[in-house]
Amino acid sequence: MRPTLAFDADDTLWHNETHYAETQEAFRALLRPFHDDAWIDARLHDTEMRNLGSYGYGIKGFTLSMIETALELTENRLDGAGLRQVLDLGKAMLDKPVEALPGTDEVLAELARTYDLMVITKGDLFDQETKLAKSGLGNHFSKVEIVSEKDEATYAAILQRHGLRPADFTMVGNSVKSDILPVLALGAQAVHIPYHLTWAHEVVASPVESPYPVLDSIRDLPALLASW
Repeated sequence: MRPTLAFDADDTLWHNETHYAETQEAFRALLRPFHDDAWIDARLHDTEMRNLGSYGYGIKGFTLSMIETALELTENRLDGAGLRQVLDLGKAMLDKPVEALPGTDEVLAELARTYDLMVITKGDLFDQETKLAKSGLGNHFSKVEIVSEKDEATYAAILQRHGLRPADFTMVGNSVKSDILPVLALGAQAVHIPYHLTWAHEVVASPVESPYPVLDSIRDLPALLASW
């Protein structure tokens, strides 16, 4: 059996958080007549965290949280036109093209000659399937796992489901919290490729000396794996 190399999707294979940042700036602009930016950001984040158990991750849940936050911060004074603006912000995110990170297609094609490639991503099933299809990268992967959370139990279930040993499994991703630490806890390998933006919910304190490789770009991945 060939070793398995799994990839996170958002901000590892393609740009994602930049779309959230752009949308959040437009959301701030809509609510600036009522509150300052810091308070808007804090309340939106609190609403997102409160709603994760109901909506999960993804654009649709984010849009619903924006609507709820807008109503709370305006004390229900936001009119139908304002609510339409928020809905349009969410729809615009869903309609955005999927832009692969530089070098991704070439690197995946190279690594597929040696590894069994897998995607492990969390979020809305339809949205993530759509983004993978739009990206043009789907043909590189033999397995796709779209999950509601990425924790140790989730990874353990994936390994068991596919008959994989931790020694034969490596995860590559931009989130230390979701892509690195749970995988290392299972005795598997992980590679961190940071993205220039990180959602506050994914931020964790990194050790002074990383017990895992940190790369500047996915283009550096083949050389690292070859050195192992």
